[in-house]
Amino acid sequence: MNTVFPVPLKPVIQPPAMVEETLGVEERVTLKARIKTLMAQQDAVLVAHYYTSADLQDLAEETGGCVSDSLEMARFGHAHPAQTLIVAGVKFMGETAKILNPEKRVVMPDLQADCSLDLACPADEFAAFCDAHPDRLSVVYANTSAAVKARADWVVTSGIAARIVKHLHRQGHKLLWAPDRHLGDYVQRISGADMLLWQGSCVVHEAFKAEALKKLHLDHPNAAVLVHPESPESVIALADVVGSTTQLIEAVRTLPNPEFIVATDNGIFHKMRAVASGKILLEAPTAGEGATCTSCAHCPWMAMNGLRKLAAVLESPEGDKNGGNEIHIEESIRARARLSIQKMLDFAAAEKAGQLPLGD
Repeated sequence: MNTVFPVPLKPVIQPPAMVEETLGVEERVTLKARIKTLMAQQDAVLVAHYYTSADLQDLAEETGGCVSDSLEMARFGHAHPAQTLIVAGVKFMGETAKILNPEKRVVMPDLQADCSLDLACPADEFAAFCDAHPDRLSVVYANTSAAVKARADWVVTSGIAARIVKHLHRQGHKLLWAPDRHLGDYVQRISGADMLLWQGSCVVHEAFKAEALKKLHLDHPNAAVLVHPESPESVIALADVVGSTTQLIEAVRTLPNPEFIVATDNGIFHKMRAVASGKILLEAPTAGEGATCTSCAHCPWMAMNGLRKLAAVLESPEGDKNGGNEIHIEESIRARARLSIQKMLDFAAAEKAGQLPLGD
């Protein structure tokens, strides 16, 4: 069931220019050695998202950290005894880590590393949206600010969203969804739930184009098409597998296809190559005829993370507001946001244990 959204489509957020860190061999070795020393001195662990650079992903694994999706990054940080969490990703990921780990110092290589979905869903506008529909539960995607999570009833990730929405739908709830309209539409079609959709989108996934993808698939008929559900419906319709970052990596590892066309941020290719080195990975096209690029599938905010910035953050004195890049969240907001995240964690735990979730 497609529901007409009661407010206009949100404009696509204008991303910053893409600036990716480039390092020579000697500088890379020197920086990594310096960072490892600083991490040991500061009792720090590095958690990096799949979309960050290969250097950061490798460093996280070399130092006993974690490379994963946003939720597992926060959960890993919570379970790890380190008192400083370094979050390489975008700002909402650092905030999520702080929400779950208030007693720990949480820092990021660059606090300007934002997210178009987060930016497209200001907390005051989202609160007004909720207030206008008091008969509906609000479900927000993890790609939102701490303040939006604090206002929401539930937080979900792409991997668990459809299952939680189905659960709420079976209980008879009508829902508000924010901020990604494509993921919301996909979840709505899977679950059959009555949902009003916020109209934000991801600048990376919004750009994938179905017609160009069809042409690429004709040239590679044996390739499996892997699509993240933040992509438009026309692109999702062409997928062999629709799933979260973790689920797409698992598909590359387990499916027998020799080639894969991947419609998500190309930073994920580093981990995909690690788990399936013999497979051929192709970027899904982000533009059609006459475009200046075949694929521009990388988040410019994710690209803000790098070894140079990480070293600078760790070399700054703790508490240095100009260089420390520490995440701070007002306690009243953090505590409310924790409640909406905890519902998801409890649901996942009950589901894994084979129990009916949340007393249903």
